[in-house]
Amino acid sequence: MMCVALPGLAISTDEGQLTGQGLEGFYRAGRRLLSRCQVRVAGREPLAVQARMASADRARFVGTLRASPHSGPDPDIVVERIRHADGTERITLHSAALRPLRVPLEVALGTDLADLGAIASGTAGPELPASVHDSGLRWSCATGNSSVTADPPPTDALASAGLLRWEFELPPGGSRSVELRVRPGGAVPVRAVGRTATSPLAAARASGDDPRVQPLLRTSVEDLHALLLRDPTHPSDMHLAAGAPWRCGAAPAEALAAARMTLPLGTRLAAGTLRTLARTQLPGTGPQSGMIPGPRRDAGTHLPPGCTGTEATLLFPALLAEARRWGLPEPETEELLPAAERCLTWLRTTVGEGVYLGDPHPGGPIRCETQAHAHRAALLGADLLDACGRPGGTELRQWAQSLRTSFREDFWIDDRGGGRPAAARAPDGTPVPHLGAAAAHLLDTGLLGGGEPAPGLLDKVQTEQLARLLGGPGMDSGWGLRGLGAKEAGYNPFGHRSGAVRVHETAIAVTGLAAAGYEKEASSLLRGVLAAAESFGHRLPEMYAGEQRTDGSAPLPHPAACRPAATAAASGVLLTVTLAGIRPDAPAGTVTLRPMHSAPLGEIVLTGLRIAGAPFSVRVSRLGLAMVEEAADGLQLGV
Repeated sequence: MMCVALPGLAISTDEGQLTGQGLEGFYRAGRRLLSRCQVRVAGREPLAVQARMASADRARFVGTLRASPHSGPDPDIVVERIRHADGTERITLHSAALRPLRVPLEVALGTDLADLGAIASGTAGPELPASVHDSGLRWSCATGNSSVTADPPPTDALASAGLLRWEFELPPGGSRSVELRVRPGGAVPVRAVGRTATSPLAAARASGDDPRVQPLLRTSVEDLHALLLRDPTHPSDMHLAAGAPWRCGAAPAEALAAARMTLPLGTRLAAGTLRTLARTQLPGTGPQSGMIPGPRRDAGTHLPPGCTGTEATLLFPALLAEARRWGLPEPETEELLPAAERCLTWLRTTVGEGVYLGDPHPGGPIRCETQAHAHRAALLGADLLDACGRPGGTELRQWAQSLRTSFREDFWIDDRGGGRPAAARAPDGTPVPHLGAAAAHLLDTGLLGGGEPAPGLLDKVQTEQLARLLGGPGMDSGWGLRGLGAKEAGYNPFGHRSGAVRVHETAIAVTGLAAAGYEKEASSLLRGVLAAAESFGHRLPEMYAGEQRTDGSAPLPHPAACRPAATAAASGVLLTVTLAGIRPDAPAGTVTLRPMHSAPLGEIVLTGLRIAGAPFSVRVSRLGLAMVEEAADGLQLGV
């Protein structure tokens, strides 16, 4: 159970006790400030009866015990623990006894002050000795220190045992509480970005016939708030961490992808993410000038690791173009336009006289998803340049046309089943034939002026065949889209790029299939993710096993998955909004609605979205008809 409000993090088992085993503990900025917090009441540990997440940053644990010898077999004390990611835990004793009770409370504390990487690799050191400090305990080492203070102060503190003690008088039906505060070096608490009044995400809500949609959207927005980070040098700019616990730092490609999926919640997160990453853009006049750097990413068993910097550089102009359609103010667009132009210049310079963009370039494979990102960046970037009166749009469109023509010939593998797109082309031109979730990016074209989708890399017949493949049993696990087809060599249901269901790719597939008119396949994948979300308490992990769904089964968690994760939480927003088919063009003052006409989840109402900086609400009936219920003044419904 993970409570997240970055930079704070608290990891617990469902027993509630922090025993110092595994990853358990309170963390701040990747360092474990407290690893052990064990409660004993009247000399015994409470029996755990319930553990649940109350919100993204808060967990509630309930235990019971029998403190009075005259109470019979029934427990007469309830121990409630409310644990916050910010380093606060409130322990409350509730008495149900018929007579007053004198109850001792003991809390055993300890820590190793290790960083998360050392803990995960099993190289963390032993617990550190404690000292009594300021109504609590303190630990120090060469890399830092932490302290725990208690309110009310303990009646006794034993540094050698790391123990705080209280003696409480509990009247019949009465309660007493202790609040522990874990801080690095006794510092004041740092308020998480997502809990401030300046959060960049609108509080959208969903309701309708399917009861799973409302908690999925609510939890997704909560998780996004929990993962928000500020740029240290420009605190007004916010972006998303990739996920907890493993990836709480910057990840450019994931931050841009998540910001793009959350545009229905407003454009402030997109603007902050773009400004933050624009400051990392490589300067100069060399071959990498204009690129946004990013780490390599494992690509599974069939391909070498890919460059997330390439993906981020291509996502940058696409996000800016679409943010403008959702209502990003013109001054902010103009401010970010030079960085987008440098990304597009990098694209044209890297491609040179050729057609395809290698990844990493040069000498690497030519991946199908990289061509999809590049094609979308060129078309949306050209649209953006034209709208802002900048040159270069014509050349980008001409290159995109050449790419479409070549791609439909070079990347299509004919077979008796109707053909399939190649996952990549090797440097010698040999196609890599395996079918994976990366092909879903071929359906993600982005929106141009008037809310019209951009042309795709595949023609109509090829798109239809890809839709059939993505909706078939080899790719659709019943819980979402597998990362690699079940019949492909190297398939592993737990392979994070070779068989596991990655929520981001599934959401991209659902949106692309719905936009292309293949609602049957889109609906099947959508229902699968909703079923999986329900199994995970509506808090979607980054990925889970791609085993086939059967009656009475549940999706298997992936042991290395981040949960919450930025792209998974943002996918919850995208999947919900896809049902309404919202296609805005704020500069033109219009919004077009193209809902899924099959209404796979029945009636749905979305409120609290944002278009052109104003609230936007829409209702989709059981007949698949959409109606705007709230919109900005002057925003017209397009055809």
